[in-house]
Amino acid sequence: MQPHSEAQATVPASPVATLEPPAFDWDPWAIENLIDPYPMHEALRDAAPIVWLPQYDMYAVGRHEECRTVLSDYSRFMTGAGTSMQDIRKPGKFRIPSRLQEVDPPKHTQIRSVVTRAMPPTVIRRMRDFFEAKAAEIAARVLAMGTFDAVDQVTEPYVISAFPAAVGVRLERKAALTIAEMRFNQSCPHNELYHKAMKAAEPYLDWFDEACQRPNVEPGSIADLLFQAEEAGQLEEGVASNITRSFVGGGVDSTISAIGHTLHHLARNPDQFARVKADPRKVRPAFEEGIRMDTPFQFTWRTTIRDTHLGDYRLAGDTKVTVLLGAANRDPRRWQDPERYDIGRETVGNYLGFGVADHNCVGQMIARLEADAILTALIRGARSIELAGEPVYRPVNQMRMLGKLPLRVVPE
Repeated sequence: MQPHSEAQATVPASPVATLEPPAFDWDPWAIENLIDPYPMHEALRDAAPIVWLPQYDMYAVGRHEECRTVLSDYSRFMTGAGTSMQDIRKPGKFRIPSRLQEVDPPKHTQIRSVVTRAMPPTVIRRMRDFFEAKAAEIAARVLAMGTFDAVDQVTEPYVISAFPAAVGVRLERKAALTIAEMRFNQSCPHNELYHKAMKAAEPYLDWFDEACQRPNVEPGSIADLLFQAEEAGQLEEGVASNITRSFVGGGVDSTISAIGHTLHHLARNPDQFARVKADPRKVRPAFEEGIRMDTPFQFTWRTTIRDTHLGDYRLAGDTKVTVLLGAANRDPRRWQDPERYDIGRETVGNYLGFGVADHNCVGQMIARLEADAILTALIRGARSIELAGEPVYRPVNQMRMLGKLPLRVVPE
């Protein structure tokens, strides 16, 4: 028998997670919490670093540090079971996964590198020129009107014409918005919003699928370059159309939402508008802070690969974890005075508006170019922007969406 040495006896044991996440009884997908999520976010952050949602049999995190950990630690939290509430590996829950968003490293790394090569400088320069021309046209029209609905007359028509044209897919406004609403209600509970959105999208499903196929994309576009990569054997068969659908489905409503929220906060904060007006270089920080304040994608999901822990809390394996991005982006543990819109805040690289790590948003450069163009055009031509009425929010299961944003501008 080996002697038990004094050194062995004094080596401290590794810390062991001993706590069970507490139950959290708020329903994140109740209509009132979709319209105004911030009281629920505060309650969630205050409850614990991670909680259990008994109504949905899954965990939830809302603090910044824990959200970042779950999104970036691929050794414990996977995307391959779906970045939606449903575990797409399970019987009755299967759907075709996004080959860009719902694939884990190292396979994701290879696909992502091909997608990145499909956005060369020549395509980006063409995008910028197109965005600026379209933005100038829309800004001139609404500035002449004086009072307008920024959702109906700015963000929706601008993004619907700008983003799909850059990607290479021709979309009709009603069809594109209906498909996007279906996708962002489909990811969450199969509640009334889900059933209504699925029914509304039925007439457009075949059309959307055909629009994202090889014969229908614009030559020289991102989609065209993806299909060229597939034809060269760099992507598996069917991946190019799959990623094209993800680009269009994920990049339309989110950008509409982000630009709208930025205009809303600038209208509510004339001191911040004045800072941007005096220095157009602050358009980009104004946009990033708008996303932090009202994050378009409120939810995403990961799945525990095995029994694991988050801090002192035990987590069961093969279980969904809901990541509340909007809660993390207003976490007072991370941000000083987080309820205040401040374009001087250091947001880029610190907030979770475009995701983190390998699964950060591959289209974020496009969203920023779109926002730069339309916000610059509006701010350059306006002496002031103010609310002409209270905004109206549209409940969508996964998104923070404005339905109406009445604005009044005084042109230069």
